[in-house]
Amino acid sequence: MLRLPRFRYLRPKTAREAASMAAELGTRAMFVAGGTDLFPKLKRRQFEIDTLIGLDFQSREIHDGGAACVIDAGVTLSAASRDAHLNAMFPGYAQAAGLVSSPPLRNAGTIGGNLCVDTRCNYYDMTYEWRKAAGFCLKKDGDICLVAPSSPRCWAVSSSDTAPMAMALDGWVILAGPDGDRELPVAALYRDDGIEYMAKRPTEVVTGLRLTAAPNTRSAYVKLRRRGSIDFPIAGAAVAVALDGDTIAGCRIVLSGVASHPLEVPAADEFLKGKRADREILKEAADLAAKPAKPLDNADLSHFWRKRMVHVVVEQALEIATTSTRGSMVKLSQQ
Repeated sequence: MLRLPRFRYLRPKTAREAASMAAELGTRAMFVAGGTDLFPKLKRRQFEIDTLIGLDFQSREIHDGGAACVIDAGVTLSAASRDAHLNAMFPGYAQAAGLVSSPPLRNAGTIGGNLCVDTRCNYYDMTYEWRKAAGFCLKKDGDICLVAPSSPRCWAVSSSDTAPMAMALDGWVILAGPDGDRELPVAALYRDDGIEYMAKRPTEVVTGLRLTAAPNTRSAYVKLRRRGSIDFPIAGAAVAVALDGDTIAGCRIVLSGVASHPLEVPAADEFLKGKRADREILKEAADLAAKPAKPLDNADLSHFWRKRMVHVVVEQALEIATTSTRGSMVKLSQQ
């Protein structure tokens, strides 16, 4: 049985206080909200810390402002997936939240935590003894990337479901630091690096997500995974489509599970502008969207098959977003 290491648990009362604690303690401390991803990693000794800074003070409200909505970082994924306003105005985001992991973990996991979830790799997400036997890897304790030994960088995969959907919806993240608050686009929150995957400062706390509904915009999220629950995405497609009748006025497609960050595919977005949303056009757009996806042999199932399936999840997400008034929750399982 894997056990948690001993650590000190701090309970700040505000985000500013939590950020100040993180600034003082440096790499010895980490933030924890739901802990659904962090605690298993601590058991596997993937992080070496002596202090956890609890974020259980965070509000758990969804502030309905009509077209604008602010989701507090402490809102659980299950609450976000069931919220009537999110399902009506931002159905793709509600779908993505409802497809994370399993019901018990969605009851604990938060929307702030899922935006910051660590990158994953089959060579990294193993016990200490397994990683030691393999010679460790670039992401933790080693000096080469075991999935791409000749590469100077880590290729661990971004596996958040809600991050690509928040990006597709042009969301903004709200951050609190030791010296004040700031907002930035969700797209600016990530780096294309398996190790240093977050662009926010280590001392900053995610306190909320701001979404604003664009006129005549529909959204959908499709997730591919081996099982219908628990598993991280093998490939995910987040789509937000602005329609003018049956013509696509604008589109944003963001992929999950195929790169070290949520991967935008602007070539497919540009191709769709001004075109009618018919099946052949959507297929061509899905082909364009799949081209920059570079799955490697560091996640579940064959990376060759996963590459082909990117086309499928994008096409399905586009079909849902363009043919219904709101997206339906879609789950794909490997047959």
